[in-house]
Amino acid sequence: MQLFEGKKGLVLGIANERSIAWAITEKLHEQGAKMGFTHLPDTGDRPKNERKVAKLVEPIGAEFLVPCDVCDDEQIAAVMERAASAFGQIDFLLHSVAFAPPEDLTGPTWNVSRAGFLQAMEISAYSLLAVAGAARRRDLLSPTSSILTLSYFGGEEVIPGYNLMGLCKAALECGVRYLASELGPGGTRVNAISAGPVRTISAMGVGDFSQMLNLYSGVAPLRRNITPEEVGNSGMFLLSDLAGGITAEVVHVDCGFSKMGAPPDDFIASLKAGE
Repeated sequence: MQLFEGKKGLVLGIANERSIAWAITEKLHEQGAKMGFTHLPDTGDRPKNERKVAKLVEPIGAEFLVPCDVCDDEQIAAVMERAASAFGQIDFLLHSVAFAPPEDLTGPTWNVSRAGFLQAMEISAYSLLAVAGAARRRDLLSPTSSILTLSYFGGEEVIPGYNLMGLCKAALECGVRYLASELGPGGTRVNAISAGPVRTISAMGVGDFSQMLNLYSGVAPLRRNITPEEVGNSGMFLLSDLAGGITAEVVHVDCGFSKMGAPPDDFIASLKAGE
């Protein structure tokens, strides 16, 4: 029997085939899940975002694909109505939404604009509260449902180049804990995955990504970087009944990098050899 046989869910935030949300979606599909999806609203006459996501989700039998601007409560409510119409209730919700204006993301945090800070926080952190709240008010969450969002270690410690997004992820992770406490009595679990660096479109805009990959592979206990399949499996697990006792957690899928208090001797030796 497949882990998600008979289970229905909503996935927000797939951008393309490199998205972590897509890696998780592939695993959910393999386990029999039925899913509805959202895409960034398109402007003008060319449905670029819709086509990009449709190319991925239509072959796996998407129940629906609808636009959603997470800054618009009416659009969020419309998504929940569409999910209720298709499924009645959902068993899982995957939230993979983040954005910061490039000019604010690449500069120092002391120079972040007020407008950029507010926009980044609204999209990257508040949107989790917005979609969870909309689902709760619509009575969309089943008694054994699970919500999962995506974070990064830069929300816990300083990662040069992550800057403003680190502040957003810190707020997001705090939101996970409060939502888990408030939705838990109704049976809903809320967790986050803090993944190591993966070559996504958003990751490529953060600092020197190649240098980050080299650092992780040299310092992490497993001496390598994670794969999209690994984070996909972990996300699928956390959304499944196998993780029924896990909530309010930020699960690190980073080959152990986040637990290293100092770089290992062989990494230091490799740096000295390169001098």
